[in-house]
Amino acid sequence: MSFSHRQLVLHTIAALAAYGTAPSQGRYHRDDVYMPLTPMFHVHAWGCPYTATTTGSKLVFPGRYSPEMLLRLIKDEGVTFTHCVPTILQMLLTAPGSKDVDFSKLKMVVGGSALPRSLARAALQRGIDIFSGYGLSEACPYLTSALVNTNRLTGDEQEVDYRTRGGLPGPLVDLRVVDANMEDVPHDGKTPGEIIARAPWLTMSYLNNPEASEQLWAGGYMHTGDVGAIDDEGFVHITDRLKDVIKSGGEWISSIALEDIISERQGVRRVAVIGVHDEKWGERPLALVVLEPDFVGKVGPEDIRRHMVSYVDKGVISRHAIPEQLTFVNELPLTSIGKIDKKTLRATYQQQAAA
Repeated sequence: MSFSHRQLVLHTIAALAAYGTAPSQGRYHRDDVYMPLTPMFHVHAWGCPYTATTTGSKLVFPGRYSPEMLLRLIKDEGVTFTHCVPTILQMLLTAPGSKDVDFSKLKMVVGGSALPRSLARAALQRGIDIFSGYGLSEACPYLTSALVNTNRLTGDEQEVDYRTRGGLPGPLVDLRVVDANMEDVPHDGKTPGEIIARAPWLTMSYLNNPEASEQLWAGGYMHTGDVGAIDDEGFVHITDRLKDVIKSGGEWISSIALEDIISERQGVRRVAVIGVHDEKWGERPLALVVLEPDFVGKVGPEDIRRHMVSYVDKGVISRHAIPEQLTFVNELPLTSIGKIDKKTLRATYQQQAAA
């Protein structure tokens, strides 16, 4: 895929219009000090270096992405705006010396994968203005951001809920959630569909792959391959990647929803949920859980399942969604940008299931 100079300029202006017109929460302005925590090779650091340069802000480039280096630069250079995937945020909050760093002036966009509510709470408690953003490489990547009207919030949990959603479409973004017939689903925040979009900066094709390019733009909208819902305020709720949705006995189970619930259990540091083959149901969820060191040997699979049952009682998930298979692991594989590598996990555990 490729992007023209015009597309990069429009992407930059649209992002500035979204973040620069926010009254306070998530607002970016020329006095901010910007440092990317997303590598430059990942969709040109989400386009943020362009927006920061356009405003004349001070830019700080870390070079090495080690926790010690990042924490030192945040502290010494007065960094006020950054962006990263959830695993990098978790690394910063738990790294040695993190408690000595004042995060109260730091605004942070989290994307690449879903922002767990428990991680958002931990960031808010440290004073970080944390919020989600949504996009993809084909979108340059900006599509939405969870810039919240804080005057309308009624409590801390509602604020966490808004900040962890996909957010509102940015300026010039025509975003829809549709069914298999390209018809809009109800704007009730619950009915799932595929997220499709149009904007002036979206890539028009894949290099030397006309068939995939045609599928990408089938029906005149770019197909993101993401499943979500949209509410009556226009906020998008990302529920999963189409390739990550677990199709079990006619029910679609969101791996993101299960990961969010499991991450709420005290002692859970990191979790990934994937679908594995099942003779009866087609697929069943497999949960892979990394525990905090102090909880190893003290928390078992049944403790996690009992925790999940409470969300069944609340009507958040069905009982069928609770995984029979729950495995504790020492670590989870990460991609080059710090996202959990589900492709590797699927290859590993599908082979084990078939053996």
